[in-house]
Amino acid sequence: MKFRQRLIRIFYPLIAMVTKKKGLNMRVHVNESGKKPNVSFYSLSTTASNGDEINFDNFRNRKVLLVNTASECGYTPQFDDLQKLQDQYAGRLQVIGFPSNDFGAQEPGSDAEIASFCRVNYGVKFPLAQKSHVKEKPRNEVYMWLTDAAKNGWNKQQPEWNFCKYLIDERGNLAAYFASSIQPFDSELLDSLK
Repeated sequence: MKFRQRLIRIFYPLIAMVTKKKGLNMRVHVNESGKKPNVSFYSLSTTASNGDEINFDNFRNRKVLLVNTASECGYTPQFDDLQKLQDQYAGRLQVIGFPSNDFGAQEPGSDAEIASFCRVNYGVKFPLAQKSHVKEKPRNEVYMWLTDAAKNGWNKQQPEWNFCKYLIDERGNLAAYFASSIQPFDSELLDSLK
């Protein structure tokens, strides 16, 4: 773990507290009207950091939480709670990380370095996609779907920073968007998993 990454881990509780008190990165959008996608979520796939295909059709009948991640971000310690969430809701929820360097050059590593960092420092076992663009062009196919209302049925919200979360329900509908400061065990996100 780099010095910067160690500092982030130490100061994360303070970072989380300050951003919440100031109301920073707290945006939540919910598909309250239950709009269905025009392009099926299950038709999508991505490539894992190890080169294997992640076919989203394999996640039918469970919720999927897609998170754009970075190893050197103030929110990086959320990896720990994302893995705990994955473990707690095993069989009902699949977390997938999408490493990206789109926000302040906070993901400089290669796919192998990112996967090793996440596994060694945070015990991450959930799949990590290959490093890609989630906001800048060319965006990967999954994030094009997540941010295009013509495809997902309602949402245009792009990730505002690292560790934004998109929740897909058991039927493949985009259910909600949670900004970076919404932590994995915050009530806003947990309530949507019921």
